[in-house]
Amino acid sequence: MATRLSAAGFTPRVTDHDDHTRIELEVADPVSAGSWQELLAVLEAADRFGLDVSSAGGRLAWAAIRRNAPVTDDAVRGGHSSAIGS
Repeated sequence: MATRLSAAGFTPRVTDHDDHTRIELEVADPVSAGSWQELLAVLEAADRFGLDVSSAGGRLAWAAIRRNAPVTDDAVRGGHSSAIGS
């Protein structure tokens, strides 16, 4: 995820926690349509994500990826386990 964000022109910061990895980045204004689309695609792949806006107008996008993602119902029926990675 961080590599994709860097390629789209962002500067991601990655922090590891006990149960998840967090990626966050400042979203400058303006953002090209292509970079914005890539940001949304990366965020969509995360377990949780958000966009925080400060009173000064700054924007911080963040994504959290669980370290031990639970097995989905489809994966159990298919005999496969899956985890979300970056």
